[in-house]
Amino acid sequence: MAAIEKTPEITKEHMRRTLYPTLALLAGLALPCSAADPLPSWNDGASKKAVVGFVERVTKAGSPAFVPPAERIAVFDNDGTLWSEQPMYVQLAFALDRVKALAPEHPEWKTTEPFAAALAGDLKAVAASGEKGLLDLGTATHAGMTTDEFAAIATAWLAKARHPRFGRPYTEAVYQPMLELLAFLRANGFKTYVVSGGGVEMVRAFSEKVYGIPPEQVVGSTIATEYRVKDGVPSIVRLPRIDFIDDKAGKPVAIQKFIGRRPILAFGNSDGDFQMLEWTTSGPGPRLGLILRHDDAEREYAYDRESHFGRLDEALDAAPKRGWQVVSMKEEWKTVFPAARPGASAASR
Repeated sequence: MAAIEKTPEITKEHMRRTLYPTLALLAGLALPCSAADPLPSWNDGASKKAVVGFVERVTKAGSPAFVPPAERIAVFDNDGTLWSEQPMYVQLAFALDRVKALAPEHPEWKTTEPFAAALAGDLKAVAASGEKGLLDLGTATHAGMTTDEFAAIATAWLAKARHPRFGRPYTEAVYQPMLELLAFLRANGFKTYVVSGGGVEMVRAFSEKVYGIPPEQVVGSTIATEYRVKDGVPSIVRLPRIDFIDDKAGKPVAIQKFIGRRPILAFGNSDGDFQMLEWTTSGPGPRLGLILRHDDAEREYAYDRESHFGRLDEALDAAPKRGWQVVSMKEEWKTVFPAARPGASAASR
């Protein structure tokens, strides 16, 4: 009769070293990244410590601050938080180019504001037209086509358009430290979302390729749409009227409507993000709110309280009272943009 092998005893030490980590991974309880610096483009300052410490606390199984993976929701503004918003919002630059492209079909634009100012390249007059003027430009240039047609137009424009100062594609005028933060959070079981005041379809055109954020995790402003079937072909058509503005108080509303969970981390850069930060950090349990302050005129731009784009005033004053971490671009980032491609301006590094 064959000898029966004796099964090795499963000791507590064996379980601690092998079984428990395996079960943790299977349960989706991602362990904090500590083997290498997860944020190499961040200086070792207060903001980096706050972020890394927060992630360690909420992902440590058994910790009083532990947050299950399903509840690890992080939301990010786009303009001025993930990519540059100066000297104007990227989507405004897109709309201005669209005005010029469509002008032959609209001779009345030569004498109608803000279209006349846009055609003349008078950005001050365009800005002076206020929110209504910008919305008029948006609806006139972003509607009258299917969602697929708009995505193709936006993608083609992003491929050829260049930032006026840095000479690189807008999709390369994204912030390297923020790309690292997005990756770090996802490696630790977070689900990352863009919550932008910009048009949702514009951001969806590049978010997955550039940020690693799929289109279904992008929340933004929308224009009205309609389902139509023409010659047996169904499509979603964009209509020339605003549906929803995802800015200020609209951001928490959109988060609840489209995400359905209150985030535990929010990152913005302007007063337009105040309510998103307020909503996120007022919930129970561990919370983290961050504000990017643009104070680096040499490598990017320096602006806050008086800026037409990305004005940071109310939120800046509220940050110390509410425990929001203000991230200084100048002092806390080793680099601003990803490595420049050959031929790019030295200022873009």
